[in-house]
Amino acid sequence: MDILVKVLQFLLSLSLLVMLHEAGHFIMAKMFKTRVEKFYIFFNPWFSLFKFKKGETEYGVGWIPLGGYVKIAGMIDESMDLEQMKQPAQPYEFRSKPAWQRMLIMLGGVLVNFILAFVIYIGVLFTWGETYLPAENVKYGVVCDSLFYNVGLRNGDIIVSLDNKKVDRFSDILSTILLDGSKTMQVRRDGQMINIDLPESLVKELLLASSKGYNQAPPLSPRYRYDGKILDFPEVSAARDAGIQKGDRMLTIDGHTFTYYDEYLALIRERKGSDLQTTILRGRDTLYVTIPVSTDGFIGVYPELKNDFEFAVKYYSFFEAIPAGIERGFDQMGAYFKQFKLFKNPEALRSVGSFLTIGNIFPGVWDWEAFWNLTAFLSIVLAIMNLLPIPALDGGHVLFLLYEVITRRKPSEKFLEKAQMVGMVFLLLLMALAFGNDILKLFY
Repeated sequence: MDILVKVLQFLLSLSLLVMLHEAGHFIMAKMFKTRVEKFYIFFNPWFSLFKFKKGETEYGVGWIPLGGYVKIAGMIDESMDLEQMKQPAQPYEFRSKPAWQRMLIMLGGVLVNFILAFVIYIGVLFTWGETYLPAENVKYGVVCDSLFYNVGLRNGDIIVSLDNKKVDRFSDILSTILLDGSKTMQVRRDGQMINIDLPESLVKELLLASSKGYNQAPPLSPRYRYDGKILDFPEVSAARDAGIQKGDRMLTIDGHTFTYYDEYLALIRERKGSDLQTTILRGRDTLYVTIPVSTDGFIGVYPELKNDFEFAVKYYSFFEAIPAGIERGFDQMGAYFKQFKLFKNPEALRSVGSFLTIGNIFPGVWDWEAFWNLTAFLSIVLAIMNLLPIPALDGGHVLFLLYEVITRRKPSEKFLEKAQMVGMVFLLLLMALAFGNDILKLFY
């Protein structure tokens, strides 16, 4: 069920983004009296799920949900309709329009995506406000994986700053390390301040770790208190089979008590493939139950964690939400642009994901606030990716148009044809890499 909800949210978000992106090209083309022959949501090789013609344009829905397109008369695009280009140019064709008009037509989709992101963020802030966990409110410290443990961080450390600059939001810690290349981390441990040096190799190791599987625990997370209460069980559960019930509290594991969830997990994982001797509180009764641990270190329970953190909440009036939403949009743009510098590390290529990765970021339950936040972010991603100066993308067309404006010489149609083909091959290879990475993650 979780997967179905993720897929539905992803398809709805993608459909909306593609439709509005292509509508941007369509509207600009119509403004300059340029003929649009096709307007498609999703791709339609061989056949369409649905189509109709109105005026000079065929509208339709394709069967491959990986994008969409508008086919503009007199333009060399992914359709590679070269026969049309052999005919004399007509006044209604793209190639007959001035360079500045052609540039606006090509930028129409990107402009709509940026504007859409701003509008969504404004709407989200006005409707739901803003809720986040301040780093200073992670009062029990962090739980870290082996990468951070190896550089000196310990479970229970409270992260105060990076490079001696205070981090306001806990969710910004990891992205700051990755995107800003933080060199040091200041933490509070047992009441004392400790400085931890972060090696340059940490970024590469984090990128490499991100390419391994979809269900990995985050390298840094808040530390939760846990009193042992069992909330529920998955379909396969050794604990339930051993007699544990919902609402039971696990007091000890092999005679050891625990205060935090990571301590509880560590006690279980130490006994992979063997049996646990547990003390269980059920109402007023104390029971002793033996539970076999899987070779992966699981006993099959859903814990009821104590989420007693103090979150920061801010609400916005409509007029307050406008500048705040625009600011959030620009912040997301800046953060995404910073990600491109990560590709100086070969490990970053292994973290490139396809639609499987994108779909997986949606929550397993329908949450409109999360849906719209992710849709706004993906709108920015779509805009920036289309701006890349790669033939076959909007940015490639804009690059050649800038060349024409500066030199006052139009690239030959033969050159544009070859550039389009090179760009399409490059994008296909990139898609193959991303899809291959996603397939490999399924086996981790």
